[in-house]
Amino acid sequence: MKNVNNYAFIDSQNLNLGIHSLGWDIDYRKFRLYLKNKFDVSNAFMFIGYVPANQRLYTQLQKAGFILVYKTAISYMKNGKTFIKGNVDAELVLHSAAIEYPNYDQAVIVTNDGDFFCLVQYLDDNRKLLKILAPNSRYSSLFRPYVDKLQTLDRLENTLKYKTGIGVRSKP
Repeated sequence: MKNVNNYAFIDSQNLNLGIHSLGWDIDYRKFRLYLKNKFDVSNAFMFIGYVPANQRLYTQLQKAGFILVYKTAISYMKNGKTFIKGNVDAELVLHSAAIEYPNYDQAVIVTNDGDFFCLVQYLDDNRKLLKILAPNSRYSSLFRPYVDKLQTLDRLENTLKYKTGIGVRSKP
């Protein structure tokens, strides 16, 4: 029997904000184990905006088993609030559809974002799409043709929720 070698490609900001909208924090260590145990994910690429002040978080994510792919983050003001954006879409598509494509059997794409529809379609057409993991039920309607390959994480709160003082969450 052949060893299964699946990869995950994670839109970190989409995952983080999607879970936060549910009122809880994800434990990234538990999430990495979930990917391994449920989907045979050997490599989990997390695409994340780079902010120097978050180095501790990046180190914790790497220790939890994620391979981080950074994009320089930009900050902007909106309605008097400062926001940080690390637009990682191009990097996620490049890694999953080109750079890492020959190295894995199937991909797990973690996002709610319809901007990844063409990637999902391409991977599915080439029998490389295993699963779309959407952080919550507010995923893009573009994913409707792939509902059989789509799973939301909102039902996994008991499994993936960060518990104070244990695990790794997005707040370093």
